[in-house]
Amino acid sequence: MTAPASAPGGFDESELRHIVQHTCKAAELDGTHARLLRGHTNAVILLPDAAAVVKIARRGTPVATVRRTTRFVRWLMDRGFPTVPLHPGPEQPLLVDGHAVTIWTYLPQPGRPVSAAQLAEPLRRLHHLPAPPVELPEHDNVRAIRKSIAAITSLPPATLRFLTERVDRLEAELAEVRYALPTGPLQGDPQHRNALQRGDEAVLCDWDTVAHGHPEWDLVTIEIHCRRFGYSPEHYKDFATAYGYDVTALAGYPTLRDLRELRMITTNARKVHHAPESAHEVQQRIEGLKREDVGTRWHIL
Repeated sequence: MTAPASAPGGFDESELRHIVQHTCKAAELDGTHARLLRGHTNAVILLPDAAAVVKIARRGTPVATVRRTTRFVRWLMDRGFPTVPLHPGPEQPLLVDGHAVTIWTYLPQPGRPVSAAQLAEPLRRLHHLPAPPVELPEHDNVRAIRKSIAAITSLPPATLRFLTERVDRLEAELAEVRYALPTGPLQGDPQHRNALQRGDEAVLCDWDTVAHGHPEWDLVTIEIHCRRFGYSPEHYKDFATAYGYDVTALAGYPTLRDLRELRMITTNARKVHHAPESAHEVQQRIEGLKREDVGTRWHIL
């Protein structure tokens, strides 16, 4: 198995090999040509000969959290919802040396990325689903940001104070925000890389951040990814038109935008210890915050 990323998911290469080998044995899958697809958060490994993708939850992830995710996805699958399906086989998650592992059906991609407009239909369907038979956590960006700041080891005290003061201010602003849409299930991190092509439709994937809350948080995440990662303004406008609502028209949009961007920055800053190559990008984003710069292009991590 090739492992080009440093400590993907918090695991070294020998640990990844061990976990993948034991997963393949338990699920009777061919892991001969396994290769790492992504490793910044979880370790995601393609098994091309088995048409499956193995996802090893980041080191320290509670098993109960992954079990909640698989139960939610099973519910989506039973409803015919457009999601990447769990791979048929043993009950998931599997436990290998105490680490939670899930296996997903591999969907070969046509070479063109999912567009934001394609995300509109599955997101709208998600936001209108009834309450699932799984207790979802309440979506809470402020709490997540504070947790990340407390875990950051790569930034100086002055920068940590700046981040803390910023979340303090935004939390006060958030108390005054009036949402326009009713609450429901959220994907938590909808973006171009958390969806795949399946025929003519887009299907959602990566349900680690599923939660209950206001759809505006999913919508502002899409807007940020369109604006920050090199897409044209028309790309986001097509999404808003297809979804039927433009979150930038909400009076509280700047607060939601700034909180969501702060969460993205602090989450990645927390992971620098395992992904040192991301340190420069994190620092550049923080410098942009200090300038109140909302237009500079970011590079995906």
